[in-house]
Amino acid sequence: MKQLLLLLGFLAGCFTLHAQVSGILSGTIKDKNTQQTIGGATVSVYRQDSLQMVSDKDGQFTIALAVGKYNVSVAAIGYETVNLYNININSGNAKLLSIEMQQSFNELTAVVVRTGRSVRATDMITPLSTQKLTSEEILMNPGGNFDISKVIQVLPGVSGGFSASRNDIIVRGGGPSENVYYLDGIEIPVLNHFQTQGASGGATGILNSAFINDVQLTASAFNSKYDNALASTFVIRQRNGNSEKHSGNIRLSGSEFAAALEGPINKKTTYLASVRRSYLKYLFQLVGTPIRPDYWDFQYKVNHKPNKKTEINFIGLGAIDEFFLARPKKIKPESEYINRANPLIDQWNYTVGVSVKRLVEDGFVTVAASRNMFYNGIRRYENNIDKSGNLLFNSKSHETENKIRIDVDKMINGWKYSYGAALQYVKYDADVFNTLLQELKDASGNVIRPATTLQTENRISFYKTGFYAHLSRYFFQERLLLSGGFRSDMNSFTENGMDPLATLSPRLSASWSINDQWNVSASVGSYYKLPPYTALGYQNTAGALANKNLEYIHAVHYTVGLQYLPRNDFRLTAEAFYKDYDQYPVSNVTGISLANVGTDFNAIGNEKYSSSGKGRVYGLEVYAQQKMIKNLFYVASATVYKSEFAGSDNKYVSSTWDYGYVLSTTVGLSFKKNWEIGLKYRLAGGQPYSPYDLTASRQYYLSTGKGVYDYSLLNTERLKPFQQLDLRVDKKYNFKKTSLTVYLDFQNILAYKTPSFPKYTFERNADNTAFVTTDGNPVAADGSNAIPVILQSADATVVPAIGFIFEF
Repeated sequence: MKQLLLLLGFLAGCFTLHAQVSGILSGTIKDKNTQQTIGGATVSVYRQDSLQMVSDKDGQFTIALAVGKYNVSVAAIGYETVNLYNININSGNAKLLSIEMQQSFNELTAVVVRTGRSVRATDMITPLSTQKLTSEEILMNPGGNFDISKVIQVLPGVSGGFSASRNDIIVRGGGPSENVYYLDGIEIPVLNHFQTQGASGGATGILNSAFINDVQLTASAFNSKYDNALASTFVIRQRNGNSEKHSGNIRLSGSEFAAALEGPINKKTTYLASVRRSYLKYLFQLVGTPIRPDYWDFQYKVNHKPNKKTEINFIGLGAIDEFFLARPKKIKPESEYINRANPLIDQWNYTVGVSVKRLVEDGFVTVAASRNMFYNGIRRYENNIDKSGNLLFNSKSHETENKIRIDVDKMINGWKYSYGAALQYVKYDADVFNTLLQELKDASGNVIRPATTLQTENRISFYKTGFYAHLSRYFFQERLLLSGGFRSDMNSFTENGMDPLATLSPRLSASWSINDQWNVSASVGSYYKLPPYTALGYQNTAGALANKNLEYIHAVHYTVGLQYLPRNDFRLTAEAFYKDYDQYPVSNVTGISLANVGTDFNAIGNEKYSSSGKGRVYGLEVYAQQKMIKNLFYVASATVYKSEFAGSDNKYVSSTWDYGYVLSTTVGLSFKKNWEIGLKYRLAGGQPYSPYDLTASRQYYLSTGKGVYDYSLLNTERLKPFQQLDLRVDKKYNFKKTSLTVYLDFQNILAYKTPSFPKYTFERNADNTAFVTTDGNPVAADGSNAIPVILQSADATVVPAIGFIFEF
């Protein structure tokens, strides 16, 4: 740590700063509900003094400012004032803002300038259970490594990511597969590198955080336009590229190198583009760790405005992932376990889409078309390092979706309404070879039990469709907000999939403003999600599709909340929630609900399921947010909840995601001469897990590389609580036309021992070259002469990283 601090101090002394260095603040102001640009809006910029300007007829403004941090206020007649905080102006890239203003519908006043509570994240459609992060809050997050999946863990109700190898997003006790993600109106099914098929968890995020304008998380009261959401929706807005000049940035972080470019193509078109390359495999090679993850990702956005009423966005992102193993410098039992249990992974994915937004009278119409594809290749050998011995497992799978959606959004006389429909064509295939038991021979080499293998070829294709409508309005001088809607989803694959009444899902929300500072809200809603393609595509030994009788997974949410807004820069919320699940997939082999399998669900789908599972999640969450005023900002959240699911026995047990409680807080401080310090602390209850079935584990270990869980004691054990403190220090240098940010990021600076799940293996000999046996003979294929060992480990790893961001 001393060396890193000395290096940062050295860099501070190496650069001579230019006096009166300036940067550019530019933005576009629109009506949130109609997307019409707002001309004549007053833009006020505050630091020590204030500076004002007015947006032009197209709602645009540009202003040159001395480098530093500013607060921005935007006011327009008939709209609630918008306040933005901690806007960082530097001499590298221009700061580009996309500002949406909410109309004021006070029936007693013809023309008003109303001061809104800009810190709030709710809107007319979703008056509660909604949080928002700005681009500055994302980029400054300690320990986040610019990964949106990690940054959002500061929000209430969000947990997961308590393992170095997992990036699961758990919202209010629901599994990772229950979330949906939209980027500029295009659904992105794959959010992480090394993603678990059939879910959204993975190792690290694929989105470039420098492109993000803001992220909105909704944990209930979902907008009716979004399908397949049971736990949350993530709506991510990207900014447009710089329309004035070509610019870019280069970023080196603790795990990757990234480069981004942006600029104008012509007067009506801008672009954003980035590429990112991991160098983790080289770091792990240096420290002697056997795992070798390697990835690339790519992202672009092209914005074209052929006229004042039409806007076209082309977006794309993709990733290439490879995971392999190498022989460690010093072989330990833990390393041997990794070599046997971890499969070799070869993945790639992409999402490309185009959306056309056309302004019409009182609103706008959006047509979006997209295609996404995900390839998942998994292999495992007797010796994964050398790829030698018997091939024990091999899977090659593709998921492909082609989508088109039309949405109509209008605002007439205070009534906000929307409706639309979507159509998808889905293809899924999986070729799977799995060795359940290896061949067993006696001492003379005679086969006394042949190998037991499973080989399937799954192929399905079908259509999905859905339609929705939503209506919202304020009443009683904006004191009462009512918002309601419905949607229905259908598919041509499952037996009851074309019945629109089977998935008819109404939802209703209400919010009452007690006064200017307090309001109370409540919602009830019904939501449906199609089971994973990996389950739908399973074919039995007779070649028949065995899971066509599955139903849509169903959840009903009940939520009540209280919000306190004493001023524009501070917000306090408290919400209680209850979620009632039914029709959850349950394995016909084990009788276990998929919600109780967690990350061990490798999504091959080689089982028959029934829609007989049920579940319940209930809890309370509190959230406080202080926007940066002068030199301090903080957010703090606390969630206490219970997540339980039942399988074929109808007995509720803790789900894999039942941490019990999650606390998180982030504090940021700004100092003179462009120094910043951030601290993030997280605390969570222990994750449930199941103990091993020692008899079955001994028998299957050499075939599967891991132990077999005792599901009669499902999730009866718990890890110790998790806690972690992260620290980040930033120093920014502004030059004439470029800027450089150097930062230190320390994860787990208290060196807390992070608990991990027990690992089943066989005892190794003194030089760690073979298994120890009870009879001195080579280990038998059924493990009968092996000596079982349960590895218990808790690593106190402090992860220091130094990085830089060069903007030009």
